[in-house]
Amino acid sequence: MSAIEEANAALREKGYTDAQLAAYDAPLAGKALLKGNKILSPFADTPDTVLRAARDFVPPAAELGRRQLTPHELRDALAASS
Repeated sequence: MSAIEEANAALREKGYTDAQLAAYDAPLAGKALLKGNKILSPFADTPDTVLRAARDFVPPAAELGRRQLTPHELRDALAASS
């Protein structure tokens, strides 16, 4: 299973639909995107980093509620955990 597939499985487990939040291959080689209507703008990074963000730092859909994530929230969480 690829990192993008794993990220999408983690997001489904957290209650997100593909339209709400999903990982995709980016046009640039070696990059992936986390995008959907639950994130203000797409989050782009390596597939492994997108997987880590989806698995470890995206809250469950019920917890996020009507709020939207921002890419800087995910970057801050990733930086704080390093």
